[in-house]
Amino acid sequence: MKISRTLICVFFLFIAYSSSLDALCVKVKEANLRTGPGTNYEIGWTVYKYMPFEKVGVSLSGNWYAVKDVDGTVLWMYRNLLTGKYRCAVVNTEGVNVRTGPGAHYEKRFGKPMEKYYSARILKRKGSWIKVIDDDNETGWIHKDYVWIR
Repeated sequence: MKISRTLICVFFLFIAYSSSLDALCVKVKEANLRTGPGTNYEIGWTVYKYMPFEKVGVSLSGNWYAVKDVDGTVLWMYRNLLTGKYRCAVVNTEGVNVRTGPGAHYEKRFGKPMEKYYSARILKRKGSWIKVIDDDNETGWIHKDYVWIR
């Protein structure tokens, strides 16, 4: 009985330790999120390059990360599909304009506003504005209030 309690305590300490807030970005063109830590689990949904996540857990093997998205959903992703080498952002509102410079007085960068869940890599910040680059190497500026950054 004492060994079982010890194992349970160690398990919860491991979960608490591995639940430290880590910012991660998808580094491949397309990646599947799974309902559990392995390819034998169902695909929850598919995401694209530069989608940001918070690492909230690690599988016992260490090969899969439990990640939380912009909506607070937690699913699993294979660790080699993610990187922490740069920061990423995802649009969290419908119809966000991307600008040619860091301000609303700059021209709109694209013909139409960005849709919710558009993701990009952060290049730099200037005040409340964030310069991003997407998977097509298109750059522009988005106000920080319209993105979720990790």
